[in-house]
Amino acid sequence: MPALPNGTGNGTEETVLSRLAKLREARVLVTGGGGLVGSRLVALLQRADAVVTVLDRMDAYPESAHDLFGAARSGARLVVGDICDEATMAGLLRGADFVVHAAAYADVAACARHPDIAFRANVRGTQVVLEQVAAHPVRRLVLVSSASVYGDGVPGVDGPQRFHEDQSLFPLSVYANYKLWAEHQTRLMLGAASGAEYAVLRYFSVYGDPQIPKPGSHSWVVPWLAIQARLGRPMRLNGGGNQVRDLVHVDDVAEATALALVEEQMAEQTVNVGTGTPTSVRQVAEFLAPHFPGSRCITTPRPEGDPLGGFASVERCSELLRWRARIGVREGIDRYVQWLLATPQAVPRWLAEAAA
Repeated sequence: MPALPNGTGNGTEETVLSRLAKLREARVLVTGGGGLVGSRLVALLQRADAVVTVLDRMDAYPESAHDLFGAARSGARLVVGDICDEATMAGLLRGADFVVHAAAYADVAACARHPDIAFRANVRGTQVVLEQVAAHPVRRLVLVSSASVYGDGVPGVDGPQRFHEDQSLFPLSVYANYKLWAEHQTRLMLGAASGAEYAVLRYFSVYGDPQIPKPGSHSWVVPWLAIQARLGRPMRLNGGGNQVRDLVHVDDVAEATALALVEEQMAEQTVNVGTGTPTSVRQVAEFLAPHFPGSRCITTPRPEGDPLGGFASVERCSELLRWRARIGVREGIDRYVQWLLATPQAVPRWLAEAAA
């Protein structure tokens, strides 16, 4: 793993793995560890010699996406189960030192269609996790939240906004609203009163192989556009593609999440996990186009709940986490395309059939 750039913390080139030495033989539970970020995080924790358990329903994607993610092959203990099951959570937390709570019904469009399912997973499930963490000798929980809590930012401000952790929040979707509730509930239930520390990470737009889109979703812009172009279909730019995203590679996100478990300054803190660089959806299409000669774009309506977006203020993350993202968007998109071209079986059958 490459060294962190100079300037992260005390200026020395510590590697991420050396900083994760505190996790050696520590018992870490990752809820939602079968997903894209979770599986990458589990692999990193395994490299740090942590003893990792994954709790996941393993039903978030159709077909064989979870096989692509590879959590079942990681060597970690895999428990196929539900965070809403109090007995399951209690059993797993009896022996846990750390928890990363990444399990969620994690799709803006799906949450809008099925708010009841989203409530069960994102509210009831989180409540069960928090209750059980507070009842067991867990040292720290890292809550995975989302930049969606910012919505479109401060009303009345034109142009892409830079989102900082202390500004007013305006969630625009069911998913974002539940994420904001989870942040508040974590602060209320954990901390000094419970004995368990917490840290909150607001992920910006995570991408990277082997991410694939879900039916009926408008999230995950890089795989959506790349696979459309790969299948010879036009790249659909919802709302003209003027929305801004802070695209942060899954490898970077996994590093930041692992470090949030061990960095002392992160206790009771909330930080953005992004690059600090705005990229429009149209720019993503422009970066992809040279890889797919003859590709073209069409404009489609912007879905309800799809924010105009913004980009991360990263100063607090750099200071408290002593980390910053290292994979630029062009490099990350190039990596994704190389993986996609080398792995044609990864194209979801339902999407390939729709193209045909």
